Amino acid sequence: MEESLRRLWDFADAAGSEPRFRQAAQRAEDSGIAMTQVARALGLQRRFDEANAVLDGLPQTDPEVVVRIGLERGRIARDCGQPDVAREHFESAIARARSNGLDEPLVDGLHMLALVSDGSERDDLHHQALELAHASADPAARRWEASILNNMGVDRADAGDFAGALELFEAALAARRTDGSDLPRVGVARWMVAWALRNLGRTAEALEWQRDLKADLLAGGLSDPYVDEEIAILESNGSPS
Repeated sequence: MEESLRRLWDFADAAGSEPRFRQAAQRAEDSGIAMTQVARALGLQRRFDEANAVLDGLPQTDPEVVVRIGLERGRIARDCGQPDVAREHFESAIARARSNGLDEPLVDGLHMLALVSDGSERDDLHHQALELAHASADPAARRWEASILNNMGVDRADAGDFAGALELFEAALAARRTDGSDLPRVGVARWMVAWALRNLGRTAEALEWQRDLKADLLAGGLSDPYVDEEIAILESNGSPS
């Protein structure tokens, strides 16, 4: 996917992103891939029938379009509570991406397959995706590092290993700071570090992190209720997870 298309995304505003991709699809060279992103935006709005209809109408001649159709069908199936169907779509997309040398959607597919997997398979898929992202010459593939590290950190936290989670969240933050991410995305990574610190009982550090984050958001004309919630918790007793 061209960087000009990628910049049209605001994942916090799928409804606002959708018309931008529809407009981009009017350019012949961007049409197929742009329409897969229309389908993704519709899926994020839980307009699943419309999303599938968009995918049904796409020609399957461009290998990247075919891969992205599979990814979006998999995301829709996962969000509809059909993990086995999602797995089939992700596995097919991964195989096609690998055979066509499409690193970015390959990393995306491995990351999504991990989300419908459990245990050691899930962990192995995360590591595969991370290694591929780190080694890729494609900047878009490398930008997946932070998301994958964050997901791995959440898995550690869910297992009660907040020390291990903190290491992964710190690595995710470092990746965000070097991959050109905007303030909100870097802010989420900072929030995760602070959350892990609180769960490790390091409440003074966690409070400092959250206060610094709030100040930076305000300076950028932004706010985040989750930051405010954490500050309130930490200023009271710092106990709820």
